[in-house]
Amino acid sequence: MQHNRLVFYTALVCLLGYFPATAQRPGSANTAFLKGDPFHNITLEVSLKPFKKNDKAYIRKTAEEMFTQWFSLLRHTDTVSIMLWTADGSEILDYSGNLSQHLEWARYIGNPNTGRPVGSGPKTLSLHERAYYYMEHPPEFTYGDLKYIISVLKETGRAITGKPIRVGATFDPGPEFAKSPFKYERHREILGGSAMGKSTFVSCYSVLHADTVRYAGFPRGIPDNTPFGTFFGRQSRHFLQDLGYDYLWLSNGFGFGVEGWSSTGAVFTGKGFLPEKLGPTRARIMQFWNLFRRECPGFPIQTRGTNLSTGIDLARDGVDLKGIYEGGYDILPPPNSPWAALDGDFGLEMVGYMSRIAQLPDNRFLFRYYTHDPWWLNSPWLDRYGREPHDIYLPMSVSRIDSAGKIGVPTHLNFLSIDNSYGEMPTQVPDEVIPHILKARYDEPTAPGPLVWVYPFDEYHRWAYHSPERLPEVYYGDWFIRQAINNGFPLNTVVSTTAFQRVSERQPRYFRESILVSVAPDAGSALEQDLIRYVKNGGRLIVYGPADRTGPAFRELLNLKNVDPLEGRFRLSTTLNEDELESKYPDSILHRSLFCGGGISTLIKDTADPYTKLVAKMEQNGKIRHAVWTRKDPSWNGGRVVYVRGTNSASFLGGKLLLPDNPKKWFPGAVYLRYVLGEFGIDYGIAKKDPQVKSPIMTVSRNDNGFFFSGYVPNTTVRQSFKFPQGAPLLTGFQTELKEGRSVYYLPTAWHRECRIFVQQPAGMLSCKELHSGEIGISRRFQVTGLDHATVVIYPPADITKDKLRVYLNAGYPWKTGKKEFIPGESSYGKSYEAKDVTGTLTVAW
Repeated sequence: MQHNRLVFYTALVCLLGYFPATAQRPGSANTAFLKGDPFHNITLEVSLKPFKKNDKAYIRKTAEEMFTQWFSLLRHTDTVSIMLWTADGSEILDYSGNLSQHLEWARYIGNPNTGRPVGSGPKTLSLHERAYYYMEHPPEFTYGDLKYIISVLKETGRAITGKPIRVGATFDPGPEFAKSPFKYERHREILGGSAMGKSTFVSCYSVLHADTVRYAGFPRGIPDNTPFGTFFGRQSRHFLQDLGYDYLWLSNGFGFGVEGWSSTGAVFTGKGFLPEKLGPTRARIMQFWNLFRRECPGFPIQTRGTNLSTGIDLARDGVDLKGIYEGGYDILPPPNSPWAALDGDFGLEMVGYMSRIAQLPDNRFLFRYYTHDPWWLNSPWLDRYGREPHDIYLPMSVSRIDSAGKIGVPTHLNFLSIDNSYGEMPTQVPDEVIPHILKARYDEPTAPGPLVWVYPFDEYHRWAYHSPERLPEVYYGDWFIRQAINNGFPLNTVVSTTAFQRVSERQPRYFRESILVSVAPDAGSALEQDLIRYVKNGGRLIVYGPADRTGPAFRELLNLKNVDPLEGRFRLSTTLNEDELESKYPDSILHRSLFCGGGISTLIKDTADPYTKLVAKMEQNGKIRHAVWTRKDPSWNGGRVVYVRGTNSASFLGGKLLLPDNPKKWFPGAVYLRYVLGEFGIDYGIAKKDPQVKSPIMTVSRNDNGFFFSGYVPNTTVRQSFKFPQGAPLLTGFQTELKEGRSVYYLPTAWHRECRIFVQQPAGMLSCKELHSGEIGISRRFQVTGLDHATVVIYPPADITKDKLRVYLNAGYPWKTGKKEFIPGESSYGKSYEAKDVTGTLTVAW
């Protein structure tokens, strides 16, 4: 009967023409349905909890349900993977080579490694202090049963989807998912990290004491002083081969230092840096990878990474991401962190994501979305996110630019996970999540966004290892950008400094539609020369961070000089347009050298220069330091540079992350990155009650010459306003009241809107909505109402020429009258057309 069902699925798939019987490469017939780039791989992560009976028919039926639920998404990928969260990885460590061996698996809710019996203790204990069984009498499994489940997943998935099916194993260094006598009884010497209490996480570079237990890779026991990388690698090879796995996932920062969740680590204590530990720590991490790969050379590795970023990890815990990427270890780079669902720190999620994909071993990278948690009794899509898709649209608006100038979007997609803590797989979740995933992919970036982060991937690694006195600078940069994004800085495109230089050399006008955001380059570096050339040829540039290592030519570009550094409390004053607050931001700011890459030492060199404008200064006991200024020389062909010294208004007060300063007491220094966008004609304003109301987070990406806005609004009483050089953007499907030429919106918690119409008009109530075609040869039609002597700027798709564009004034179906003249628009932000002096209703079609 089960065989007949699989035959039916296979016949149905072929009959409907959805997929060929054999897999094809991405972009071929089986993935042609997706408007954007197809995924190379989609992974459904799942525990064993849905297999509530150790019964072959039940196992097969459960597997069928997994693939059926996600079928409408899986048609858009080349390969489907199942990542099995069987236990905590101790099933690998304990494997003896005998498939009849009892399997300890993650049948719990809560932490089973607290020393308390499962289900015991007073009710006041939290789930982190004890565990419960997820159901009465959970099934027992052997390693042989697990091998059978893997084979069923592959067979069933192939029959239903027509795709190759891969199954991955998982290893977690912590105590969360299953009982682990190996970690917490027999070999506590391997515990170095303290993410869930003192000595709770396995250190990848630990060394094992001897034991006499039989293991698959060590049938006579573990010899004393065996490196964990050697033991784990050999055990992984046996386990993966014997059970039919295809790859291995390393979770929660394993392989990337010891403290995967904390802003401190082996190198940074929270009070200072220990540069002498950087080299030895780096060597131990790299030794782990070498030892592991020596024992387990054939299986691809996927990684979770830490909750932080490239620069932060390097400076705090000695994580040499560049060395890992270039080590030939066949790894998939770490994805975005799922922690934003827990703490709302989307700035850190975005910074971590972009910094790790800025420079890659190849062009593969992963987006991971948090749907359920099979261990801790929460289902983020349903509860933490409240069924709002902000953590889909924001990170999926991220793109990278490689050295050939190609825009990169995620090639891999993971869902953590498709089952909840009770082993249920509610169909509501894939039914609601999949449309947002596909919409974000349809609207994927196809060009650089308005802001491009030139990330110093190579420089950070060079500074850390060859100029360790610069560790505070390496640590500071990503925290500062994190704070800026959390204060509304719309950054979602990244290019490494190395790739930027190569693209600029081959395609000098590549970044003409963007504003670059970069650290101050080193004196005499190729980056310094390229940034100077970029600005003088008409480019727009924001420089942030300390500038005491720049050369004379770059200081001349900025009109900057360095003097004695100051830190501590300053009085702040500015001429920039600030947010509208009923209770204003304070005029005091706290600049800590430790968390700001040093003291503030910058001044405008020639204050009489007519092309330099000071916009923010800091004063302390009569001493002045210039914090923000802009410079635009007429000989630069329209080029402009803004310098923001940058105060990271946060510090370490214990716990995991740097804690932002109280905005009622201290001005949040990173907000200036958003404010200075006005110097380039981009005005993004926020109106809220007081400084403690969280600001919205927003991204702007480009797809086929259009603008796509995505946002997260933690407090929906906040009002947002927008004005670009082209005019006020009209978000399709929304109404707006223009004020002083800005479009004003009260936006929902999560939003994602296309914009192809900008309006230059001081005031009025406007709307932009999409109409039906109603005409052969027309694919889209937009209607703008409320215009009053306006200039309307139109951004059709890139392949729409002037003769294919239709513009009508105060006309309707059948569109035989009311044609409005229009002309090519200014090209700074892509191909556009302008209709001038428009009053009434304008309809645009192509």
